[in-house]
Amino acid sequence: MPTKTTDGKAGAKKAAAKPAAGSKPNALQKPLQPSKELAAIVGSNPLPRGEVVSKMWDYIKKNNLQNPENKREILADDKLQPIFGKPKVTMFEMNKHLAQHLK
Repeated sequence: MPTKTTDGKAGAKKAAAKPAAGSKPNALQKPLQPSKELAAIVGSNPLPRGEVVSKMWDYIKKNNLQNPENKREILADDKLQPIFGKPKVTMFEMNKHLAQHLK
């Protein structure tokens, strides 16, 4: 259904402008160097934050580390324990812990 503009005429919603080629990457696209502990999971090459999170979820799902009773909790194995610093974290806490291991 078309949306009404401020002048009362019907019009289509405009898509957000895409950044021009060669423009500065945003925070999620900037490659960051993982710490030694995080590199054990995602690799040692610099990666954008979004790709780090994606690789973390691949690892979590591959190793069945989600709490079966509460899927929002991640149970730390031997590789995740040094990153999280505790035996389990919520998926919302995970990004806070990852930020401490990316420079």
